[in-house]
Amino acid sequence: MRGFALCGILLANIQPIANAGGAVVSGTPGDAWMGLFVEQRFFPIFSLLFGVGFSLLLGSAADRTARPRLLLLRRLLALLALGLAHHFLLWQGDILTVYAIVGLVVLLPSTWLPRWAVAGLAAVLLPTALIVSGGFFALVPGLFLLGSALTRYGVIDRIERSTRVPAVLGLVLAVAAAPVLWVQAGSNADDQGFSLALAVAGLLLAGGYICALLILLRTPLRSALQAVFAPLGQMALTNYLTATILVLLISRVVGDSPDSWSLTRVFLIAGAVLTVQWVWSTLWLRRYRQGPLEWLWRWATWARRPPLRRTP
Repeated sequence: MRGFALCGILLANIQPIANAGGAVVSGTPGDAWMGLFVEQRFFPIFSLLFGVGFSLLLGSAADRTARPRLLLLRRLLALLALGLAHHFLLWQGDILTVYAIVGLVVLLPSTWLPRWAVAGLAAVLLPTALIVSGGFFALVPGLFLLGSALTRYGVIDRIERSTRVPAVLGLVLAVAAAPVLWVQAGSNADDQGFSLALAVAGLLLAGGYICALLILLRTPLRSALQAVFAPLGQMALTNYLTATILVLLISRVVGDSPDSWSLTRVFLIAGAVLTVQWVWSTLWLRRYRQGPLEWLWRWATWARRPPLRRTP
C-alpha cells in the first residue's frame, strides 16, 4: 500500500519539484485529469499509513524497552532533521517536516489516550479541518489519528480477511465522490469552495483506491502487485527523498519550463524515476534488510546500530 501511494505522490509532485517549489500553471487538457484523480489523492493514504506504522511500532517497542515513547520521540526528531534538510537543500514542498511536527504535537501525546478518545479526536479533526481550512496539511493530524485508531482497534490486523467489506465500502466512497468531483471539475482554483471540493474528493478517492487495492490483493494479481509495489514501499523514505534529486536532474536535461510539460511527459518522467527506483530497491533488498535511509532512521530510533546486511 505504501509503495502504491508513493507512485501517486511522485506523479503529483513532478512539476512542483521541477519548478523548485513554484506554482505550476498549465493549460494542457491533461491537467484536469491530474487534478481529478491524482493531486491530493495519495497523500491521505501515506498519512493514514504513517499513523498505522506509528502505533504498530509503539506496540513492538513496548515489548522491547521500558520507555517506548522515548524511542518514538527520537524517531520523530530524526524525521524532522531529514525533512528540514530536504526542505532547505532540495525542495520546499517537503512533507516530512509536517509529518514530524504533527507527530510530535498530536500523535505522540495521543499514545497516552484510550483508543476511543483517539478515534473520537480523528472523527472531530477531519471534518473540522475540511470546514475551517480545506487544505491538505490541515488534514494530517486527523489522518494520523485515524490510522492509529484503526490499528488499536485491530482493523489493520483483519483488513485482508474480507473482500465484501472493501467492495461495499469502495462502492459507497465512489458514489459519494462522484458529485464532489463534478463540483471540482466545474470550478476554478480561485473559486470559493474549490479547495474544499479538492480535499473532500481527495479523502473519498484515497479511500476508494485503498479498497480497490485490497480487492485486487485477493485475486491472482496479488503476486504481481507485491512484486511491483513492495520494494518501493519497503524503501519509501529513501525513494521519496531520492525522487526529488532524480526529478531535478531530469528537469535540467529536459530544459523546458515545467509549466509547459504535457501530461504524457509527466507520466514518462514518473515512469523513468519509478523504474530506476524499483530496480535499485529490488536489488538492494536482496542483500540488505532495509533501505539506506530507513536503516539510518532505525539507528536513530533505537539509539544503536541495527544489522543491515541480510544473513546468508
